[in-house]
Amino acid sequence: MSTNASTKLSFREKAGYSLGDASANFIFQMFIVFPTAFYVDVMGISAAAMGTMLLLVRFSDAITDPIMGYIADRTNTRWGKFRPWLLWSAIPFALLFWVAFTVPEGMSDSGRLWYAAITYTVLMMAYTMNNVPYSALNGVMTSDGIERTSVSSYRFFAAMVAAFFVQGFTLPLVDKLGDGDDAKGWSLTIGIMAVTSIIFFVISFFSVKERVQPPKNQKPDLTQDFRDILKNRPWLAMFGMTLFVFITLALRGNAGYVHAKYYLDPDALRAFIDSLGLVATPEALQNQGIGFWILDLFGLIITPEASPTSVGFSLFNMIGSLVSIIGVLAAKPLARLFGKKAVFTVGLALAAMFQSLYFFIGPEDISMILLLTLLTSMSYGPTIPLLWAMIADTADYGEWKHGRRSTGFVFAGMVFALKAGLGIGGALAGWLLAMYGYTPETASQPEVQLGIRKLLGFYSGGFFGVGVLFMLFYPITKKVAHTMEEELKLRHSTQDA
Repeated sequence: MSTNASTKLSFREKAGYSLGDASANFIFQMFIVFPTAFYVDVMGISAAAMGTMLLLVRFSDAITDPIMGYIADRTNTRWGKFRPWLLWSAIPFALLFWVAFTVPEGMSDSGRLWYAAITYTVLMMAYTMNNVPYSALNGVMTSDGIERTSVSSYRFFAAMVAAFFVQGFTLPLVDKLGDGDDAKGWSLTIGIMAVTSIIFFVISFFSVKERVQPPKNQKPDLTQDFRDILKNRPWLAMFGMTLFVFITLALRGNAGYVHAKYYLDPDALRAFIDSLGLVATPEALQNQGIGFWILDLFGLIITPEASPTSVGFSLFNMIGSLVSIIGVLAAKPLARLFGKKAVFTVGLALAAMFQSLYFFIGPEDISMILLLTLLTSMSYGPTIPLLWAMIADTADYGEWKHGRRSTGFVFAGMVFALKAGLGIGGALAGWLLAMYGYTPETASQPEVQLGIRKLLGFYSGGFFGVGVLFMLFYPITKKVAHTMEEELKLRHSTQDA
């Protein structure tokens, strides 16, 4: 390890690094929130088929993610091990993103399903090629624990800004750019995000540096890498927790879409939107100011005759993202005061409780939806950057306990847990919606409405709760983290000497 491995990082490096996760979140948020909206409502795939497709692709990740971690750990260039992959993967990432959300013309139902499955599979491979090395960079830019939390805070501030954009503007932009043609609207909207992702990845590549290196006498050994992580107790706890948290996020995102579109009362939603001044009056339509023009550009102005569901769903997502950003910014001072494990566990437990309460909300109770959105997002927000800072700590733990470091492999396992969670959560959403009889035509039936409430409340809150249980087995407390950092620092300085 170089002697400046524990260096304090500049604002430029942290901000540049954060743009990489903003790009990744264009895809990530799509598969948290909009699989049902795109695959079922636009592409015409059944909810059950969508769920099965999202799950089956995860089997390929069980192979590609560890392989990518192995490759990244053994990549040696003048730019480092992980950093060059940001540049190499940028164009494939963007191109496949656009292809996956473009509806093919003239295909049969089975043809569209095969098209969706193949493009989704290849897109996830590109995501792996990009996100495993990108995530591993968090563990090698610095060895300072507080700086890692700071880097994660920057990263997830940018990620939540991207989430704000994706969750808030996607459906309004699809409506506006498609002008009645949803397939066209999706293709154009994703095209804008794909081009932006290339720019962000290039900036991120030129901004960061790698400083933390494996022990000088460490020999490459894939079998030993597997053995090491299976003996790494905090890594195992983080793997289980990550899996169930991302099951929740995918389940909640799909359920949130159908809940807003088919359960909430449209008149109550319209009244809420009108209270924000976003329902255009005849006078506003004739006298458009700059503020009206900006909101209308992103599709957030509705006419009195239009359906309020897309705008209402987008606004709740935007409010949740803004509040989560506050939580992300609070993560570093809270972790410094109480330790990462304590802050993460309490935040996730509160999010589980508030999420479960969605089951009891009536279709006209828009104010209660707003309140629960605020409380859940505020509770969950600090956990977002802490997750990846804690994963970086598990790489340190492996070196501390066993004398070997495999940062790329450690993060590859977590990226697999993340994607497996998204796949399982998406599959559960599709299967449960199908079990309750959901189609766009049957969504107003009482048994379907009850199922939607259960998905958003009890099921989503319950899986968050399982994630809390895994945190009870995570051993890196604030005291352990300090001891580990000091002993590794001493060990590295001895090796350098």
